[in-house]
Amino acid sequence: MNQPDLTAQSVVKRFGDHVAVDSISFEVARGSFFSILGPSGCGKTTLLRMIAGFLAPDGGEIAIGGRSMRGVAPNRRPVNMVFQQLALFPMMSVGENVEFGLARRGVPRAERRRKAEAMLERVGLAGAAAKRVDELSGGQRQRVAIARSLVLEPTLLLLDEPLGALDLKLREHMKIELKQLQAEFGTTFVYITHDQSEALVLSDHVGVMNHGRFEQIGTPQDLYYRPRTPFVAGFVGDSNRLAGRATGIDGDRVRVDTGDGWIVEARRAGEVASADAVEVFLRPEAATLSRPGEASAAPAATHEGVVESLLFDGAKSAVLLRERRSRREVRIALPQTGEFADLKTGEAVAFHFDPARAVCFRARRDGDA
Repeated sequence: MNQPDLTAQSVVKRFGDHVAVDSISFEVARGSFFSILGPSGCGKTTLLRMIAGFLAPDGGEIAIGGRSMRGVAPNRRPVNMVFQQLALFPMMSVGENVEFGLARRGVPRAERRRKAEAMLERVGLAGAAAKRVDELSGGQRQRVAIARSLVLEPTLLLLDEPLGALDLKLREHMKIELKQLQAEFGTTFVYITHDQSEALVLSDHVGVMNHGRFEQIGTPQDLYYRPRTPFVAGFVGDSNRLAGRATGIDGDRVRVDTGDGWIVEARRAGEVASADAVEVFLRPEAATLSRPGEASAAPAATHEGVVESLLFDGAKSAVLLRERRSRREVRIALPQTGEFADLKTGEAVAFHFDPARAVCFRARRDGDA
């Protein structure tokens, strides 16, 4: 079995009384794309800075390529970092920016120029070495920053929300480019972001971080379809979130009464017992929408509602409904067939959630970890 490129064991970082990183352990496989996903303030940047060597852990161990990084200075670690601000030198040409790290290492001028030009060609910027940085687009500058890091052949490339300053369309394009670049180079990428779309699209594995800990580490599919905690279920993807009480358990199926006239069924996640307070997460795309005249063909658990708002966004279009009994607002994805393209605000509809695609957790109690 290959040695992981990155191993963290029980890593802790405190700032006064605040525990920013709370005994985190994980591994990143060689040649993989690993993302750390979480809200602002969850500790992900602190963790990345410890991997880079800019901060020292207060406890635990970080190893890169099987070697402990205890006491190893940032400039001695086999890592490079790409920041959101990119930190390119405007007084240097594109080629000189890419050569910069090689020059600091004492690589002869002819060799570093050859390496820089070859790297620029690999990132799609052949012939750009003589250009000024301000002549490049945002996406091109992003590629220069990545080229400057990869030319040094690091074991790890650390990326600190590198797409955050780009406009939406360019950000979507750069997600694809980053994924392709990582696959081509085979360098291990460790990427931090608060944007779930970036993490899901780019990564082989994702660690979802909250309050200094990983709630779950898994493939994007694991996190989306098989969340292990309420936080992951609510943070990754869109969900309708319902609070209620378990009124019956049948194998892995839980029957939940929301207390306001709505009975739902969902797949049990973890320990849930009858009479427990629970939380249910219903994915918008896990619902089947119908018009009242078609309800007879629908399952017995069909609910009724009224359209409050139509959210048109192409393939991501959805409708906001007001459920008739509970008066709860429910978000349902519209099918891409265009079947409900004529749906109007105020129209009565029926809908049904697939219990196998809804997930139920026991509500967190005082004292729960």
